[in-house]
Amino acid sequence: MHAYETLSEGINDLKKRGYTVDFNLSFDCIICHETPITLMPSEFEIVEVYRFEGATNPSDSSVLYAIESKHGDKGVLVNAYGVYSDPVSDEMVKKLVIHLHNN
Repeated sequence: MHAYETLSEGINDLKKRGYTVDFNLSFDCIICHETPITLMPSEFEIVEVYRFEGATNPSDSSVLYAIESKHGDKGVLVNAYGVYSDPVSDEMVKKLVIHLHNN
């Protein structure tokens, strides 16, 4: 596990290490808008998690996930947390929160 000072530093390093797909959180899956990749929670694993706290602004708080799919796709997912987090299904919440609290 690496330690990153900033979110951009984490994203850049993960991309250098092969996590090149930019995933976005949807209600019950993660998707890539640039490719036809759509992954349900059972189709991917979270292999690394990094939490970033906004030093002066709580809306800057975010979580960076390194994702690997069962199909071999590797990418990153950035999600705000707290008041600004996206609405997601119970299954997706369980997938994301378990990994967040284990780090």
